[in-house]
Amino acid sequence: MKIAVASQKSEASLVGAQAGRSPYYLIYDEKKDLLESISNPFAVGGGGAGFGVAKMLADKGVDIIVAGKFGEKMEQAIAGRGTKHLEFDGSVDDALEAVLG
Repeated sequence: MKIAVASQKSEASLVGAQAGRSPYYLIYDEKKDLLESISNPFAVGGGGAGFGVAKMLADKGVDIIVAGKFGEKMEQAIAGRGTKHLEFDGSVDDALEAVLG
């Protein structure tokens, strides 16, 4: 299982407020090991961020996406790919605990 958490670049940061516009995604495995930190090319710019992020993370094999808020279009794009999502406010570490227990 892969979990993508919207955030700043650091593992010590808070979960990013908006899924489509978060500057980074930290990708973890089910053991809470950081696999990859990726810059979000859709963080700034025009429309379509939610769809772009959903595709980017699906291409990385992500099963669950965690962010502060998800827009309606991103929720639709995620659901269409079979990816789950969780709205969470707090630290990256606490978000992983919420997903993995």
